[in-house]
Amino acid sequence: MIATKCRTIIRTLVIAGIAAVLVACDTKAPGVDKQDADHRTVDAMSHEHADDVATPSPAASVAPQRTIISETLPYAEVEEQLVRGYFVFPADMVDPLPAIIVIHEWWGLNDGVRAMADRLAGEGYIVLAVDLFGGSVAANPTEARNLMLGVVENPENANSNLRQAYDWLRNTAGAPRIASLGWCFGGGWSLNTALLFPDELDASVIYYGQVTSDETALEPLNVPVLGLFGADDRGITVESVDAFAATLKKLGKNYEIEIYPNAGHAFANPTGNNYNPTVAESAWQRTLGFLRLHLAIESDG
Repeated sequence: MIATKCRTIIRTLVIAGIAAVLVACDTKAPGVDKQDADHRTVDAMSHEHADDVATPSPAASVAPQRTIISETLPYAEVEEQLVRGYFVFPADMVDPLPAIIVIHEWWGLNDGVRAMADRLAGEGYIVLAVDLFGGSVAANPTEARNLMLGVVENPENANSNLRQAYDWLRNTAGAPRIASLGWCFGGGWSLNTALLFPDELDASVIYYGQVTSDETALEPLNVPVLGLFGADDRGITVESVDAFAATLKKLGKNYEIEIYPNAGHAFANPTGNNYNPTVAESAWQRTLGFLRLHLAIESDG
């Protein structure tokens, strides 16, 4: 009965979502030009992921804590093309729950990202895993680099994509609170989402993503931020994270930064050579606690 009701919700959301994506959207970027830094990040990520593979390993197949229902559906329109994301929520959902915009790594919206979306939904959230690569998924680092460069060189499309994702979750799915969460490429875009919605977003989680110490960019930010980084990350350096944290502190922002010793870039990615299961689990528990605090979800325990 409940599962049937939830599937009815999905059908309703699909219909409403198709109509919603036809509405024009303001696509102004945050007021800072950071394309040079973005290009440097692409080069750094290419180096960090040079020997990695895109296929999720068995370590990525952790079952969600409760039964979930999922669907691939349109949530945005960018350059007259529908954008489809992975939408998932608990099967026992009755009223709309707080939501999380999940932003993929540089590989794209693949099975590993969908598995993480499932886990988050199993914790009691509505989750929309967005697609910033227009339906493409990288099979190797060269393809991933090219896809990431495409976003770096035309960030307005990604801004529009994320604005519409937020609008879809707020107005179509009815989420009372919304957070963003991303890894690597998606970690940087999780921060960008907070800058797009400096007063509206309820929390932002950054896993080893590009950050900034630009006071002009960060001054409007009123979103609690959790940043999770590796001390041995050669792409997202400790120096850049420290500068980010120092600026947030100077500006009086609400933030938590954790730099894990003996952890490199992509320490939470089971497909990468830097995967560190102990650190990944610690960061996951830190993430869940942060989301519970700022999205007001009660622990089942």
